[in-house]
Amino acid sequence: MDFLNAIVLFANFVIIPATAYGAQLALGALGVTLIYSILRFANFAHGELMAFGAMGTILVTWLFQSQGIGFGPLPTALLALPIGIVLTVVFALLTDMSVYRFYRRQRVDPIIMAIASVGVMFVMGGLVRFIIGPDDQNFFDGMRFLIRAGEFRNMTGLDEGLAIKLTQVITVVVALIVVVVLFWFLQTTRSGKAMRAYSDNEDLALLSGIDPDRVVMTAWVITAILATIAGVLYGLDKTFKPFIYMQLLLPVFASAIVGGIGQPVGAILGGFVVAFSEVTITYAYKKFLAYLLPQQWAPDGLVQLLSTDYKFAISFIILVLVLLIRPTGIIRGKVL
Repeated sequence: MDFLNAIVLFANFVIIPATAYGAQLALGALGVTLIYSILRFANFAHGELMAFGAMGTILVTWLFQSQGIGFGPLPTALLALPIGIVLTVVFALLTDMSVYRFYRRQRVDPIIMAIASVGVMFVMGGLVRFIIGPDDQNFFDGMRFLIRAGEFRNMTGLDEGLAIKLTQVITVVVALIVVVVLFWFLQTTRSGKAMRAYSDNEDLALLSGIDPDRVVMTAWVITAILATIAGVLYGLDKTFKPFIYMQLLLPVFASAIVGGIGQPVGAILGGFVVAFSEVTITYAYKKFLAYLLPQQWAPDGLVQLLSTDYKFAISFIILVLVLLIRPTGIIRGKVL
């Protein structure tokens, strides 16, 4: 019985949250790796693009809620998400036309594009906080839990309860659908094949008649879609904090690099590696070990390797180690 309690406890505080968090990081990392594959630069504004997408969706969600429009037990934000995606796609394309296109036509070094993206990051972040404000915003409605801890305890007779939030299930399901659609697009459609050809060999792709402007536009559209979905799912699962998305950029980049920059499969794998690393290292194992060890061996302290305050530092450590030991990532990608 104690072993089952330990398993339920670990699933409740590590496996389930890390899986949802990993799906969010994977979607963010896919956007980063897509831009790197097509435009050959590290887009440091991606975190704020996620924030902009979430902000647009929140504003539409509030409008729907004020009009009494809901989605039953599901969050109203899912109804507002398509409009948020459209707003973010337009914003991303305008950003490319007003900033990145100039540097791209000058054929500058990738480092110049990356530095330009830092400027875009600050402008974009300031715009988001000017529009929606610097405070935390709650936009979640609908059913909160799919499985409640008390109900689980009554049903199983265990001391530990398993709680699964609806937003965690929505995150995993939506992420799975998005990944399947993305890979179908890249593998079977003409535009997807053109993007893969352009990524593999830009000069050969141009000689084959592929329109580079169309490829770049498609890349920004897909990136904006991924960023909006990732930003909204993260905001639903946690809370929308305008400043958190700049911090979230570190684990997103770590996910893309750990998996192999430029490799979509690697971005997904890296997202879950980083998420499970952060959650398992910052989890306090005291109660978990108390179930598994004899009473006299039960630990007195929290048995926590790192405080949750250092959560993002784990991503930084992982990033540095990968760049030092295997710069191409788990799945061999391009070297930064």
